[in-house]
Amino acid sequence: MSKLRTAAEIEKQREACHIVREVHDALREKSVAGVTLAEINRIAEDIIRKRGAVASFRGKGFPGAVCASVNEVVIHGLPTDYSLKDGDILSVDVGAYKNGFHGDAARTLMIGDVSHSVRKLVEVTEQSYFEGIKQFKLGGRVGDISSAIQRYVEPHGFGIVKAYTGHGVGRELHESPEVPNFGAPNAGKRLKRGMVLAIEPMVNMGTHAVKVLDDGWTVVTADGQVSAHYENTAVLTENGVDILTL
Repeated sequence: MSKLRTAAEIEKQREACHIVREVHDALREKSVAGVTLAEINRIAEDIIRKRGAVASFRGKGFPGAVCASVNEVVIHGLPTDYSLKDGDILSVDVGAYKNGFHGDAARTLMIGDVSHSVRKLVEVTEQSYFEGIKQFKLGGRVGDISSAIQRYVEPHGFGIVKAYTGHGVGRELHESPEVPNFGAPNAGKRLKRGMVLAIEPMVNMGTHAVKVLDDGWTVVTADGQVSAHYENTAVLTENGVDILTL
């Protein structure tokens, strides 16, 4: 169950979120053609450990410090020995736990030269997050965020993943409420001061449908087309939204 956070708790969570941001800054530089997903994982875990934190996903039984999802992999990609290639896109989901709180954020990185259509997918996915975050305000409801994301994405002809959602984040990596990336406005839980959400659009080039591979983790698009992912941890304050992982 999600709890409303005090100012002191938010400052503790901010440190975990800053570690997540540091990891993403490093991976943006290191994620180039020829680098393996295992190397990406090692770089991330080294930073997390040096900052006195632990990788959030390992606590959930995931066999890596980060989720490294390439091309048609939507989320929960395993950090294998796959070498990144020119034209790939890599979605990296990073979680860090410190001071009793989790930080959580995802980015989709373009490796070398990608096609115009793939670049548009990545850009639309990222911008849809910021369309959603505009609705994270006092007196609103979760559905306002969900609806704004859907209304931005779908006119571009892309599919919004519906089987997985954003979520509250705090002492647990996944807390209530769920934050779908589709739905009706003025629905769902009321947005209140001290609420911390990980809003995370997952957008596919084709159908919204996904499937889980036999490894029990890797989620891929049902039609084999590419997918993009963007996420931040943000808190609602009396002065508006504070995005802790930016």
